[in-house]
Amino acid sequence: MKARIACATAGMAILFGSAVASADSLIITKEQAPEVQQYIVKQHLEPVTPPHDFDVQVGTVVPDTVEIHHLEVPSLPRQYDYMVVNGQTVIVDPDTRKIVQVLQ
Repeated sequence: MKARIACATAGMAILFGSAVASADSLIITKEQAPEVQQYIVKQHLEPVTPPHDFDVQVGTVVPDTVEIHHLEVPSLPRQYDYMVVNGQTVIVDPDTRKIVQVLQ
């Protein structure tokens, strides 16, 4: 039983990644993650190839030359955009184009 809990905890840690600095910056919760991932998988979008100097981390502004997509998940408290970069789902504030969360 302890092994299952440890595996589940490790899986959630990988899902939410190290880019989340604190609970205040958590956009996608563990309860919302399955719905978000299911939505993204259904979209069948090609991963984004950002400019060479682009750093995928919270706070980085996504250049206008990089296409982002609307994340239509009803359980989210507000609307966000997203893109997929290097196997990571990147959640973006549509008003500022800043990265607000990175999911592994």
